[in-house]
Amino acid sequence: MGVSMDIIGSFADDQLCAKGIADLRHAAVEDFHVFSPIPSHHIEHAMGKPKSRVRLFVLLGGITGILTALALTIGTTWEWNLGSGGKPMISWPPFIIICFELMILFGGLSAVTSFIVNAGLPAFNSASGYNSRFGEDRFGVVVRCDAADGDRLEKIESILRNAGAEEVLRDAA
Repeated sequence: MGVSMDIIGSFADDQLCAKGIADLRHAAVEDFHVFSPIPSHHIEHAMGKPKSRVRLFVLLGGITGILTALALTIGTTWEWNLGSGGKPMISWPPFIIICFELMILFGGLSAVTSFIVNAGLPAFNSASGYNSRFGEDRFGVVVRCDAADGDRLEKIESILRNAGAEEVLRDAA
């Protein structure tokens, strides 16, 4: 691939932006980035993003917390065999409280950690083609393609314009 070029489409509405994304995906264009000032289910659906894996990590963190609490409470009971008035050594009611607390702790910590990892944070460089208007009131689609392929550039520009883009620009990447 030679010199790459960014084609930047600016949309005023999230539904028009979603239509542009769907048209790009229908034309087998996969190398694009989307910038949005607000969360939009229309755009997420058009991009075909799968559900987040954060919920799986939270579940695994909660299960790990329960197992850790059981190992901690049962292990300490067996290690320091302190009888208390004829009650059973392994008594579930007090263990449930500790299991609940460690489930919440581990689930919360795994939620924060998996969010940071899945979001790709920290981002040390800004994405190419980003415009400050995309964080204020406009939706942006940035498509990266080969600058030598003029037909493809024209096709992508026409797809974005036909979808309702207010402005379509070319930017050398």
